[in-house]
Amino acid sequence: MPETDRKAVSNDVGFVRTIGQFQASAINMSQMVGIGPFITIPAMIIAFGGPQAVIGWVAGAVLALADGLIWAELGASMPGAGGSYIYLREAFQYRTGRLMPFLFTWTAMLFIPLIMSTGVAGFVQYLTYLWPSMSSGQGDLIGLAMCLAVVLLLWRRIDSVGRLTSVLWVIMMISVACVIIASFTHFHASDAFTYPAHAFALGSTKFWLGFASGLTIGIYDYLGYNTTAYMGAEIKKPGRVLPRSIIFAIVGIMCIYLLMQIGTLGVVNWHDMIDPANPASRSVAAVVLEKAWGKTTADVVTVLILITAFASVFAGLLGGSRVPYDAARDKVFFRQFGRLHPKHRFPVLGLISMGVITAAAFLISRHLGNSQTHPPLTVLITFLTTTMVIVQAFAQIAAVTVLRRRQPNLRRPYKMWLYPLPSVVALVGWLTVYVFADKNNPGLHPIEGSLAWVVLGGIAFLVWAKVERTWPFGPKEINENFLHAPEDAQGAPATGAGAAGPGAGGAGRREQA
Repeated sequence: MPETDRKAVSNDVGFVRTIGQFQASAINMSQMVGIGPFITIPAMIIAFGGPQAVIGWVAGAVLALADGLIWAELGASMPGAGGSYIYLREAFQYRTGRLMPFLFTWTAMLFIPLIMSTGVAGFVQYLTYLWPSMSSGQGDLIGLAMCLAVVLLLWRRIDSVGRLTSVLWVIMMISVACVIIASFTHFHASDAFTYPAHAFALGSTKFWLGFASGLTIGIYDYLGYNTTAYMGAEIKKPGRVLPRSIIFAIVGIMCIYLLMQIGTLGVVNWHDMIDPANPASRSVAAVVLEKAWGKTTADVVTVLILITAFASVFAGLLGGSRVPYDAARDKVFFRQFGRLHPKHRFPVLGLISMGVITAAAFLISRHLGNSQTHPPLTVLITFLTTTMVIVQAFAQIAAVTVLRRRQPNLRRPYKMWLYPLPSVVALVGWLTVYVFADKNNPGLHPIEGSLAWVVLGGIAFLVWAKVERTWPFGPKEINENFLHAPEDAQGAPATGAGAAGPGAGGAGRREQA
């Protein structure tokens, strides 16, 4: 191990900073692409009612970039394992103790693997292009086998994972490049740029409902730009690498999505994409490849697309499994989640539990698959998005401002461009996604469901706080862990395991409730 890497290991429980700029960007991009655009291009067409659906990809990129700048500032300032958990803990400890980090961990243990389950479901759905006669039971077994394979591949040291992620990133780039090249070699501008009447009627309620639906689909496809923030304790020179990995990934993936959307519209008529009986509504990329280069080539590239879907789930569980680790190390979650593998140095219980929840959610979505009004993937995306918005997006937007006021001397290697404009843009975007969730999904009540889940988490917190004798039933601990921590060999705050739990460094004090 190089000398700098030896110094980066914090005591006997710390992560190792081995992920560089290329690997960090690759992890984000692999998580962002996955199977998402291949199965949601038709959904975006349905939302907007025509080729003007490119608006959805641009709007999603704007929201992702605005929100990504928030992640960039917070992640560069507090590069520890756990991402949002750390940021909410540091920002809201002054008034509500450990409530916000508890609620985030409570929610993340569900929404992260559920988002991964949509990737598994999409993988099985796309596989039907190669295996049209696949039975429901066979699809179930394939999805479960995929979940098991991801967990086994992650059962190793992070430096090996980084190399494997780079390989998967290359495969992802090849698959999307093939689709883009195939579409533009057989491109018909009349199909791609012929819009239906009133396509851009900004005064129409229908347009804005479609815009909100398209924005939800778009931001879902961009999700993953923050994966490296969950791995802040394993990033080399995080003050520089982490913000760049977020910005590079968003801009790069936006270009890919726009090229894919416009390209496919120039090969497959958009009416075919919204026809449930047409294969283009389920496997549009494969149909494009078949029209351009023949069935054999389409089959080969479809395999690459499936590998890309696998890479997305792989990267998502890689980052997500680190979330409960930090909470447990900080005594805000079950202590068993705070243990690393003695040899390979990864959070064992976090990886296993999220893998199991992903598999269970996949099976549930398969049994909900008979609904024509509300397809199971759409239902999962809607509920996950609304739940995530309350605990993560809204709270994290506030956290940037709170920390600038509460900890003005916090080391900030990167500061948000044009502050506070990105925070305002992100707030408006997430509010649009949240408020229109009920209107675009009548009968499902996703807003009520998300509020109920948060309330249940609040009740669980009160029970936990009573047992632990912490606020509001005991002293409120203020630990400004990153404010005065010295730098390690990588220029990051040296705060124990990267988790920066109580006693890891920085100023600390106790306040009575």
